[in-house]
Amino acid sequence: MTAATLRVAVLISGRGSNLKAILDAIAAGQLPARVVQVISNRPGAAGLQLAAAAGVPTAVVDHKRFADRAAFERALEAQLAAEPADLLVLAGFMRVVTADFVARHRGRLLNIHPSLLPAFAGLDTHARALAAGVSEHGASVHFVTAAVDGGPLIAQFRVPVRPGDTEDGLAARVLRAEHRLYPQVLAWYAAGRLALRADTVLLDGLALAAPVQFADTEDDDA
Repeated sequence: MTAATLRVAVLISGRGSNLKAILDAIAAGQLPARVVQVISNRPGAAGLQLAAAAGVPTAVVDHKRFADRAAFERALEAQLAAEPADLLVLAGFMRVVTADFVARHRGRLLNIHPSLLPAFAGLDTHARALAAGVSEHGASVHFVTAAVDGGPLIAQFRVPVRPGDTEDGLAARVLRAEHRLYPQVLAWYAAGRLALRADTVLLDGLALAAPVQFADTEDDDA
């Protein structure tokens, strides 16, 4: 696979802000890839309109219309097959995928999570970080495995927790970090620099002993 041929499918459930960051990076020539379709499990997801406005094909596979997770994933797989992709990107996709789904796409399935994993896996990460009194929070990109938010870590963006921080304020800064982190990791994959071997992340052919770390040294609100 070369950078010019990388085809990406993005799965969303909501506003699609990470999708927009990915599309912006592609448009700016920073990410040599093409989003071939955007799929939402929620019919009203705002990210669908965002994708359509960018000329990206969209589809809805509403999980509520299926009797169980297996039936939902069969429909999802059928939609993915309509526009085959080299990489599947979960961007605010609020459905836990099964071990079977992961096995079919292992090594080409990425997710972004709003915490410094393994800390605060799951939901309500910002409130939990503030309640725990941590000095740093942030975002993580990882390969997806059957363990929820537990796949091999690729990179993290660290965000200082400020005195007097609110959940909304911290969430906004972490979201900006996500928008910088995800396109960078996708660019590594598009360039053929990133791979998963067994449970080991390889970057430029070398095993990562720890996720690559980024931080906003200025930590401003721009």
